[in-house]
Amino acid sequence: MTIITWNCNMAFRKKASFILKYKPDILIVPECECIENLAFGEGIQQPTDMLWYGTNQHKGLGIFSYGSFKLKLLKNHNPELKMIIPVAVTGGHCDFTLYAVWANNPADPDGQYVEQVWKALHYYDKKIKTKQTILIGDFNSNTIWDRKYREGNHSNVVKRLEQKGIVSCYHSHHQQVQGQELHPTFYLYRHKDKPYHLDYCFASSDMMDKIEQVEIGDYDFWKQYSDHVPVIVTFKF
Repeated sequence: MTIITWNCNMAFRKKASFILKYKPDILIVPECECIENLAFGEGIQQPTDMLWYGTNQHKGLGIFSYGSFKLKLLKNHNPELKMIIPVAVTGGHCDFTLYAVWANNPADPDGQYVEQVWKALHYYDKKIKTKQTILIGDFNSNTIWDRKYREGNHSNVVKRLEQKGIVSCYHSHHQQVQGQELHPTFYLYRHKDKPYHLDYCFASSDMMDKIEQVEIGDYDFWKQYSDHVPVIVTFKF
């Protein structure tokens, strides 16, 4: 199974063919236009299932499945947590719970980025299991921006997930330290000299054991399509 997150920087319908070359089973696309505006070109593989959430029809969170995988929004979804979307993924070799993430809520005075993830970890605490769980997407955060007196920072999000046995696939597979990543996922204004690691795939230990490969997209190729590059995680099932 291959799961990918890629913030497409809008107009996904024009860019889908480039990410679909990696044959995702599950694809998370922040900054994606709404389903009604998605008209894929001729020859583009159609999703088996898709969900979309947002208030701007041009710029929301798209969740797509391919092959036999099915997507279903969980009943405990809290729309106030923007955008953290709990989804049941079924129909493949391994059913699991997916939390699709685009941490972005400018209207929240408590913090619009990683603070949304922090709140979601508390709200969904009893539902976020130690098995068959993935959180993936654009977290808009990194340990380098931790605020000393703010509880809902990136490091505390990582620690809280670790308490459940859920860790970053990239950091574990490539033996990287949070805040010292060698492979950026975002380039401010698409400038190569302004790199940051903002996009993550966290997985429970039972799924981590089956990781085959974790790939971060190449800046020189992806810069023409987005200020983000994809995070591609392949599991052995």
